[in-house]
Amino acid sequence: MVTGHRPRSATQSDVAREVGVSRTLVSFAFRGAPGVSNETKQAIFEAAKRLGYRPNAVAADLARKHRSAVGLYLMDIRNEVYADILSGVRTALTQDRNRLILSVSRSVDGEDQGALESLIEARVGIIIAATLLDSDERVQELAQIVPLVSVTRPVDGVDSVYSDDAAGARAAVEHLIGLGHTRIAHLAGPVYDGHTVRRQSYSKTMRDAGLKPLTLAAEDFTQDAGQRAAARLLGMADRPTAIFTHNDQLALGAREAAYAKGLAVPTDLSLVGYDNSRTARLHGIDLTSVDLHAVELGQVAGTVALERLSNPQAPIADRRLKPRLVVRHSTAPPAPGGSRAGR
Repeated sequence: MVTGHRPRSATQSDVAREVGVSRTLVSFAFRGAPGVSNETKQAIFEAAKRLGYRPNAVAADLARKHRSAVGLYLMDIRNEVYADILSGVRTALTQDRNRLILSVSRSVDGEDQGALESLIEARVGIIIAATLLDSDERVQELAQIVPLVSVTRPVDGVDSVYSDDAAGARAAVEHLIGLGHTRIAHLAGPVYDGHTVRRQSYSKTMRDAGLKPLTLAAEDFTQDAGQRAAARLLGMADRPTAIFTHNDQLALGAREAAYAKGLAVPTDLSLVGYDNSRTARLHGIDLTSVDLHAVELGQVAGTVALERLSNPQAPIADRRLKPRLVVRHSTAPPAPGGSRAGR
């Protein structure tokens, strides 16, 4: 007979009665506390499996008065870089019992406070945030509510794991200058605290070479925004022969804009992205890009988070990785006399 009532979930008390031990001993076994023999542990785990008992990790945290869950905030899961960061974080946590709770921004510009608030409400012990677009002050305030590791951008007074964006942008622009380009544009993203280093390094490298910087900000960091912004650059009378973009998504958009105007990459337009995403490595795309080592960023961030959980009073971590320019087939010397198209 169907009653419509859900069966009662098994509890630790049920497991204790099944094995013939105290509920406290069952609790110790699941928490990995000392004082429980291997034989008793095995009996408890087998009984729990038979009864369908699943430990409540949140309740265990509260009982220990210690929050072990790690929250991971990702700005945009559609961007492969964040999938790689997630992979790195999971690798770092593999050997640990800490749970990983994922929250992803729902807006294209990453300004979704609800995604962060959901992690706080989940009572996580620490948040790994990749990438926050909030002001430095807001990030610092957030870190006072719950410990935080900022990934991809450094924030004073907050554990930070990031790539040296100044060095990465400089390598990209110097590569294009070395090929003979003088009209090099930078397709940037919107201006946010901690996210202007690449454009600043681009401008400085151009000026140091005696060249005039040309920066255009896309409305967000997506491929569609990159295509719209690049179309404006490529519509100029004296259009650039090379574009360095804030990320690979913008570079892919610029690539589409170039082909829409009858320009070939790299014959008529050289492109350099930033991230070294999986798409950049595909045959037929072959995008020259700055590798910020996304998987390693995630691994280091995960390690820093575990260290902070185990020692809340430890000095603030500042881990800066060295980026690497990966040259592929999207860059070449400028065509003699300008492009064959759009003249």
